[in-house]
Amino acid sequence: MAQTQPHFLLITYPAQGHLNPALQFAKQLTRLGVKLTFPTTVNAYHRMGKAGKIPESLNYVLFSDGYDDGFNPDTDDATHLLAQFREKGNECLKDTILFSAKNGTPVTCLVYTLLIPWAAEVARDCNVPPALLWIQPASVFRVYYYYFKGYDKLIGENCNEPSWSIELPGLPLLKSRDLPSLCLPSNASDPVLNTVLLLIKELLHKLDSIERPKILMNTFDELEEEALKEMDGKVNMVGVG
Repeated sequence: MAQTQPHFLLITYPAQGHLNPALQFAKQLTRLGVKLTFPTTVNAYHRMGKAGKIPESLNYVLFSDGYDDGFNPDTDDATHLLAQFREKGNECLKDTILFSAKNGTPVTCLVYTLLIPWAAEVARDCNVPPALLWIQPASVFRVYYYYFKGYDKLIGENCNEPSWSIELPGLPLLKSRDLPSLCLPSNASDPVLNTVLLLIKELLHKLDSIERPKILMNTFDELEEEALKEMDGKVNMVGVG
């Protein structure tokens, strides 16, 4: 029996800083002979078209998150946008996986990025192997990982001290200014930033339920050799930058 062509489903948050690295990774996969389906919002696809950044080698599946004309930060609610994207994106992933299976091109891997923890649930429910594409440096992933492994209290209690520093496994000594701003208590009162931090927490929590999860890092060994080393004997990070 002929081997089925690998078929990857890749979803990312529809903001420019998320779309660009995801599209670059998608194009790398297609050059390797992978069939790549890229679900995204109607608005994101239109913005990509205007910028001339729609790779023809990808298959696009569009869905509406209710913001087809764009998001206005002055009048629209960012937490509602995130909730809508989650609801409609979830439906789109499930429908695409089912449609692909019925048409003889089953999805062999579901790749998802930052702010989309619910994609791991879709992968589990549909029996599709998941992979997280981390679009930030590997060192930032380590900070968030250990922040939610008990270091949050230590950081919160000491980060305002000018002379304070912290050493996290696999990272050099860090001052408060070196930490992601989301980890600092000064941003805790912002509902949008707090929602984003909770999404990252959920993302990492979902990884705990996957045996030896594979995380694709938007970096390379020569740049972040120490940060890319295995964590806690179970988190396997692979540089794909």
